[in-house]
Amino acid sequence: MSKMSVWQYLSVLGATLLVTGVWCESTEVFVEVGSQAILPCVSRPPPHTAAVINWSRYHGGTIWRKKKSGLEYWDSSAQRVRCSHSHTGDYSLYIKEVREEDAGEYRCRVEDGKQLIIKNIILRVIKASFSPKDPLDGDTLSIACGVKPWPWGATVSWRLNGEPFLVHDHGFTEENFASGPFYLKGRASGNVTGNWTCAVHQKGREATVTRALTVRGIVSPSRDSSRVYAAVGSAVTLPCVFTSGLAPSGVLWERTAKGSLSASAVVPILPPSANLSSTASQAPWDRSVVVAEVGVEDGGGYRCSGSVTGKKLGRGMHLVTAQVLRNSPTSRRAPVTLTCHLSDASEVTDYSWVQLTPVLNGTQSAIPFPSNGKVLNIGAVTEKTAGEWACLFYGKQGMLGNVTYDLQLMSGLSGVEETSSGAGPAVGLVLLLLIALLVVVQMCKNEQRKRNILRFPALETIVHAHSNEREDSERSRVKDDEISK
Repeated sequence: MSKMSVWQYLSVLGATLLVTGVWCESTEVFVEVGSQAILPCVSRPPPHTAAVINWSRYHGGTIWRKKKSGLEYWDSSAQRVRCSHSHTGDYSLYIKEVREEDAGEYRCRVEDGKQLIIKNIILRVIKASFSPKDPLDGDTLSIACGVKPWPWGATVSWRLNGEPFLVHDHGFTEENFASGPFYLKGRASGNVTGNWTCAVHQKGREATVTRALTVRGIVSPSRDSSRVYAAVGSAVTLPCVFTSGLAPSGVLWERTAKGSLSASAVVPILPPSANLSSTASQAPWDRSVVVAEVGVEDGGGYRCSGSVTGKKLGRGMHLVTAQVLRNSPTSRRAPVTLTCHLSDASEVTDYSWVQLTPVLNGTQSAIPFPSNGKVLNIGAVTEKTAGEWACLFYGKQGMLGNVTYDLQLMSGLSGVEETSSGAGPAVGLVLLLLIALLVVVQMCKNEQRKRNILRFPALETIVHAHSNEREDSERSRVKDDEISK
């Protein structure tokens, strides 16, 4: 049997043999390229005397050797290799920053005078790669997953951001070879950006390698037909952010025809309050547009496009406007209802209502209120229910946005308002009657006084005479004073 056959036999055997004091083991180690590999070689129990240790590589010669005297020998090409050679019987070999060329078969030989321990280790280096390394949106993309040396009978599966990647659902194809590597091929886009994990399965074991893929282009919004939610009257940003470092040229904002997000159905119209000049102060790769005040008519499709290295990139989005509509009661006593209305509710799965109550430091507390989906039945407006209300709407990934409505107390008063309007004229009439009564009473008193005087004429003469005497006496006193002066 040739030397190569012996190594293969020991690798496949995968068991421990005891033959006249010789221990032989075979094992496999999977290591991701660039990480540290530990090739195990442990003697249990540890030797009582100084051992002779030799690490070698098939077709590579000796890597490290330690004699019984303690003298060590290192291969000059093994700059990243070290051996622990502790007194506890651990003689494992450490390889830093593993490379593909490190893959292969290794042998650890420990001799302590009483027994000979031989451990055969197959180091398999697993690697994932992208071609091109930094693809541009729309480029042809190839994703490779390889193991060196390739394990016989191994299979490969893929995960993207922790979730199984369904090849055909994303328009990719898969190419498998018996000796590896495995390939995925498709178009680069924002939908395949993230952490790719290649999992190699063999005999119930799994070895994985993960690499991050960044597709250069428009990163926000991450996909076409993304929704941007905004309350009517509020400000909103229509995002158009390229990969950091890119400087797109010929950037153009357009509004798509109703019901279409295709580039062939665009018209150069933006909301009246859109501020295109604000992009001048932003980074070259941020071409977002700020809409200062969203109008009801602003809802619909928009598209941002620009050229990078001669390739035109574009992304469509849909601005969804939100507002609260109030019913028109037929009478003052009719109940008030608020409706949360969105121009496009296709992604909305649930609604909730809260009443916003002012608290200290200008903040507000949110009090949940039972509702029937997007419709809120309040009833007659009172001091308790008047104020600001907020409608929150949710999608599969969480809350999408919110819109508020200020419910005024005076606009909803029913019982109190009607009572006030009926009592006002009645109070005025009562006051008028009281004033008239007082006037009549006073006139009666004056008339009575006149009658009493006319009833006693002699008494009236006496009063007048007495008054005249007083006036004459006063005039005489004044003349005497002047003469005496």
